[in-house]
Amino acid sequence: MRPELRVGVVDSGHAVEQTGSVIGGQCFRLADDGLDRSPLSVDLLGHGSVVCEAILAHAPDARLCVAQVFDERGVTSPLQIAAALHWLGEQGVRVINLSLGVRQDRPILREVVVELIEAGVLVCASSPARGEPVFPASYAGVIRVTGDARCGEGEWSWLDSPQADFGAAVKVGERSGASLGCAAFSGHLAALLAERPELSNLQLVEAMRERAAFRGIERKRTL
Repeated sequence: MRPELRVGVVDSGHAVEQTGSVIGGQCFRLADDGLDRSPLSVDLLGHGSVVCEAILAHAPDARLCVAQVFDERGVTSPLQIAAALHWLGEQGVRVINLSLGVRQDRPILREVVVELIEAGVLVCASSPARGEPVFPASYAGVIRVTGDARCGEGEWSWLDSPQADFGAAVKVGERSGASLGCAAFSGHLAALLAERPELSNLQLVEAMRERAAFRGIERKRTL
């Protein structure tokens, strides 16, 4: 019997119909004296629900641990993300999807990411296709993922660019962007883990490179 594959999701929650795939959840909100922890609330933003959908579409047997850090405005902070990551590490997740990014490099966030990677957790974070770097995608060891319009269902790309390592389909339902590309890639990665649980992290990343439908960034044609 294969071990249960746990995937961590740091976002705005999950949809009611995804409850059967969620084995744990915690909400992290800022408070006057620091941080409040509470049970998950309804996903008012809807972003987390679409992220979970993208992951489960490719890895339907994955069990999700959902850390809620966004409110209905889509606002979060490095403190909330760091607390969510600490909690996910305690849940024994193998992969963490962070379809988000903040501009500030904060020690509290950097340190927990380092701890997770050293513990063998695969951390995937969205990175914009262009522009300034974001965190945690820019931390060493994090798998940087963006959207790639070339990719269809079941496809991803090995970009190896200054902005991202991998790319994947950018659209799920009515939403699109790097965050959905990251979620789709996490789903592909989780599916490979379910298929080949004996692979090391280095072997898993190498296998994802080898199976990529596209290599390198898309080159614009010139007349």
